Amino acid sequence: MSKRTIVSMPGDGIGKTVLPAAIRVLEQAGFDATYVHADIGWEFWCKEGNPLPDRTVELLREHHIGLFGAITSKPKKEADGELEPSLRGKGLVYYSPIVALRQIFDLDICIRPCKSFKGNPLNFIRRSAGGGFEEPMVDVAIFRQNTEGLYGGVEWTNPPDNVYEALKSHPKFKNFADTPRAELAVSTRIFTQRACNRIVSAAFEYAKKFGYKSVTICEKPNVIRETSGMMLETGIRIQKDYPGIELWNTNIDAQMMWLTKNPEDYGVIVAGNMFGDIVSDGFAGLVGGLGFACSANIGKDVAVFEPTHGSAPKYENLNPSIVNPIAMIMSACMMLDHIGETGISNKIEKAIADVIAEEKNFTYDMLKMPGGPKAIANGAATTDQMTDAIIAKL
Repeated sequence: MSKRTIVSMPGDGIGKTVLPAAIRVLEQAGFDATYVHADIGWEFWCKEGNPLPDRTVELLREHHIGLFGAITSKPKKEADGELEPSLRGKGLVYYSPIVALRQIFDLDICIRPCKSFKGNPLNFIRRSAGGGFEEPMVDVAIFRQNTEGLYGGVEWTNPPDNVYEALKSHPKFKNFADTPRAELAVSTRIFTQRACNRIVSAAFEYAKKFGYKSVTICEKPNVIRETSGMMLETGIRIQKDYPGIELWNTNIDAQMMWLTKNPEDYGVIVAGNMFGDIVSDGFAGLVGGLGFACSANIGKDVAVFEPTHGSAPKYENLNPSIVNPIAMIMSACMMLDHIGETGISNKIEKAIADVIAEEKNFTYDMLKMPGGPKAIANGAATTDQMTDAIIAKL
């Protein structure tokens, strides 16, 4: 078998720190691959007017698998002001390159696992019935539809004639008939049956592969009847092919309450774009937050794996670095699972669990410290120390 080629996209800020750390762990764990660097991020917006150069898109088209670090985004005025002078005034608009990648390659399935590690001081705890405290172990995978819904971008302020006339044809629009058109802002929530089939089928396959007992459709079909209803009906139909896996149905608002009452009860959760974004952040907060929040963006031909934290530019130039590399390393584990290297993935995840359980190496976020150079003096592990500890456990 030929050696696998992985497109490495560090991006901005701490992405340039955590992605090399993850690659170092992959290599020490025995994953044999070639990594090709790809340009992406703020630097290329400033000097080329494009944060996602065509050459990077072509590398992903050729090699199909990418590891992505982090991206810096700034408001329009700042973005325009940082362009090379020769590029200003040409109508260039900054768009997030990770969002662009999702659109270009139809990376419609977003998976965001949220898993507790024993010994993590950031784990959720609750008061027990006996008056003490208990720490439920959370092991949830959120499947977020990545390309449609409220993030699909089909929206208007002061809608044009054809759109306005179409809106007027709906009986519920009478509630807005007295609003001047210039004062109307409309965002659509579009679901397609194709995308619902893909995300729900992928969720059940994942549950089957990794031994989860339930798949929960987390939407709001009692109010958002058409789109949420389509997702729920798709779940009911597809569940018939997976008799050993239960189908649960929760409303997003109730789910946000239940996730802090009995988070250990849930397995795989499926939701549209916005609700998936919300519920995945909620569960991530129960298992350690951004330092542990990994994700996959998967299409039919291309897949990109990334931590969900930002670029944290204020920490980019700290020497030594203090940022937590675990979210990036866990994202690399998701890549391994995707390409069939589950043995190596399991080995790395066990090494992470062993380091945390040992309680000797905690990064500043795990110790609930303010970030900055003083964190190391106060006992926080550096990025390299955490990475070294994980490698030692391998």
